[in-house]
Amino acid sequence: MAVVGLIVHLGRSEAAAHARDLAAWLVAEGHGVRVPPDDAAVSGLEAHRVDVDAFAGGLDLVVTLGGDGSILRAVELLGRVTVPILGVDHGQLGYLTEVEPGAAQHAVDRVLRGEFDVDERMLIDVAIRSGDEVQEHLALNEVVVERSAEVNTIRLAVDLDGEFFTTYAADGLIVATPTGSTAYAFSARGPIVDPSHSALLLTPVSPHMLFDRSLVLAPTTRCTLTVDGHRPAAVSVDGRRVAVVLIELVVRDLGVIDELSLVLGPGMTAVTGETGAGKTLIVGAIDLLTGGRADASLVRPGADEAEIEGRFVHGDEEIVVRRVIPRDGRSRVYIDGRLATVAALGEHGADLVDLHGQHAHQ
Repeated sequence: MAVVGLIVHLGRSEAAAHARDLAAWLVAEGHGVRVPPDDAAVSGLEAHRVDVDAFAGGLDLVVTLGGDGSILRAVELLGRVTVPILGVDHGQLGYLTEVEPGAAQHAVDRVLRGEFDVDERMLIDVAIRSGDEVQEHLALNEVVVERSAEVNTIRLAVDLDGEFFTTYAADGLIVATPTGSTAYAFSARGPIVDPSHSALLLTPVSPHMLFDRSLVLAPTTRCTLTVDGHRPAAVSVDGRRVAVVLIELVVRDLGVIDELSLVLGPGMTAVTGETGAGKTLIVGAIDLLTGGRADASLVRPGADEAEIEGRFVHGDEEIVVRRVIPRDGRSRVYIDGRLATVAALGEHGADLVDLHGQHAHQ
């Protein structure tokens, strides 16, 4: 008996229907089926639902029913577990998917009988460091460091194998694999490299400098990109934003603060000032955005209400959280412009912010 994982395009009804048919056939043939939570929900395969952490171990095959994005999501879910991936084309772009829907059952049957060849593709091992925090990811197509929406260009210092190379002034930099050379890097005028090769492609996006060519580097090159300066940047791995970042904080009529607009850059932001300047109030404002207890005494004297608004980048989405504290009555919460409860704010806040006090974790 084999164990087969199914990844389903989350927005295609025909892919969901095909997944149900394929799962029924696999079960009838005596095989096991695993489906991640989101995929199980859209395809009606809750009986085969497994948690994300339990998906990869012990799989014999992963079948994706979608486009190239579904294969990229499969790579993310598998991590460092080596499992063959068979792509069935239910998407709009099919550079990586090779099997038409009508031939899927026959193709899966052949794979489970051992009648297949493996087309190996290079991955990029990505480490994202912000302060003391390090996130690790694997990329099949590319990793991109790019400007955020509110700035024009960023400066990125590039080191190759520990040696300084140059600093780019650009909208961003793409580090791509040969597989990714036909993705974002291609639209930035990067070269097309046969995916059977192993290499790193370093391609600037809209560079503001004379040196604007792509570099083709050895696959073992350790390429380090460092944001140089105060302008904020975002990181994407295979099209997914991978950092949760508070990029802007607005505070009005809170304590001694009349109005404050704080745009936060990458890494650590240090807020300094003499005693009584309002530093603790800024931390308190962030705490209120994450569901902290509201108190009418926080409203600035002479004002009717205090207001705190934060703009976060969370995954591929931007989230705006707003908290209004009136002098009289209960506080109001808005998430992306919609009225919400403090409990819902607390659930969102646990994913967005981790606050630490001077002497203890808060």
